[in-house]
Formats: sequence, C-alpha cells, structure tokens
Amino acid sequence: MSYRTILVTDDADIRTITLNRPERRNAMNPEMQLELIAAMEDAAVSSCRVVVFRGAGDAFCAGLDLSALQTMNDKTAADHRTDAQRIATLFRTLYELPRPTIAAVHGAAIAGGTGVATICDFTLAVPSAKFGYTEARIGFVPAIVSAFLALQIGDKRSRDLLLTGRLFDAGEAYRLGLVNEVVDADALDQRVLELAQTLAANSPESLAATKRLLAAQNKAWLDAAITQALEANAKARETADFKEGIAAFLEKRKPVWSK
Repeated sequence: MSYRTILVTDDADIRTITLNRPERRNAMNPEMQLELIAAMEDAAVSSCRVVVFRGAGDAFCAGLDLSALQTMNDKTAADHRTDAQRIATLFRTLYELPRPTIAAVHGAAIAGGTGVATICDFTLAVPSAKFGYTEARIGFVPAIVSAFLALQIGDKRSRDLLLTGRLFDAGEAYRLGLVNEVVDADALDQRVLELAQTLAANSPESLAATKRLLAAQNKAWLDAAITQALEANAKARETADFKEGIAAFLEKRKPVWSK
C-alpha cells in the first residue's frame, strides 16, 4: 500500500509508521489522518509484532495543519461532525490496536500530536520534547482527546492541562504518567529498538489478548465519553469564539472573545 503523508517500513517483527510531512512539522490534515487509520488497520492484520510511531524532521506532530484551519469557518455542521468522527476513529484505532505501540517523541507533539504520542502503549521522549493540549487558546474544545486523557491521568490533572492549554515538557509528562521514559536524544533510537525487541519476543497472542482485555474493560466508558465528545465538538464549532479564535490565529493576533 502506498501513502503520501506517512512512511511505513518493516524491520523483522517491528513496523515503523513515520509521519512524513517535515516541511509542515508533521501537522495532520485529513489525508494524513485517513492514512494513519489505514496503516494501523493494515498493521492489525499483518505479521508485525510491534508498531513504532515517529515524526520526520524536527517535530513529532505539530497538531492540525494550518491549511485545514483556513477552511474551518467555511464548513457546514455536517463537515465538522465528519472531521470529529475521523479524529475519534484515529484515536480509537490507535488505542485498540492489537499490536503493542511505541511513540518515539523527539520534538514537539502538540494538540492532536499529543494525543497520538500519549495514546500509544509506550511513550518515550527526549528531554526537550514539548507537549500541550492547546485547543482552548484558539476557541477549540479538546473534546475527543479529553476522553483518553481523563482515562490516563484522572480528572483533576486533565482539567489543568485542558483548561490552561499550556505547554509542558517531557519531565512533567513523565511525572503525570503520559510518558513512560525520558531518554537522551542520542539514545532514543537504541532504547526504542530495545523496547520493541523485548515486546516482540513475547507471545503475540498473549499481547493481543491482553490489549483486547484492557480495551474491553474501558469500552463502555469510552463509548459514552466519545459520544459526548462528538456532540461537544460539533456544538463548539458553531460558536462565535470558535470563529474568532481561528481568525485570530490565522491573522497572528490576540483573539477578542465574545464574553
């Protein structure tokens, strides 16, 4: 299968999916989101035993691509719901992938990029890596990702990250439980390989069964949370703050909120 926005490579039992838009700091557009979903669905039925996610260039993923933002205010309610459903499918597919997943984060992983990086089973990051759920800064609601974040770190700490929209480094992400290991930049590739080889040496049936069990235990909660998130996302994209936030971001000025 050929892709335009990602690279998929195999080395023995380890499959690597590289977000490959370095000129855009691997910012996600709808095409990349769909290709990531397709690549994960292919990995789920392949002979690979571990899936590693990386970013080409100097960032892991800078969030939503500016070109996608430029058309936001022209979209219909149905368009917005389709966008939200695609993001929900991306995150849910990643969370439920029957192969162990590792994110190797060597630069910025912002908004949806933070989601991809931290929903993986293992997140390894260099000390200079940056994370952040920055949606509230420009009138978005971090709806879909909030369901997974609350599941990972609890309500109180999720409120901190989602309501402030602040950036935080790999050390804080580790203390919060969003990053498994902070690794020196020159040791990241080797540590990712070591972890992948450890996972690949385990029983693939056992690993898949364990992941299915963990996903099943959280299924009812996630089903309800994502349904609510899709509704919140759709409503938020009809507000004046949403339109103002996007306009201010594109015009490189401070937003003037409606209240």
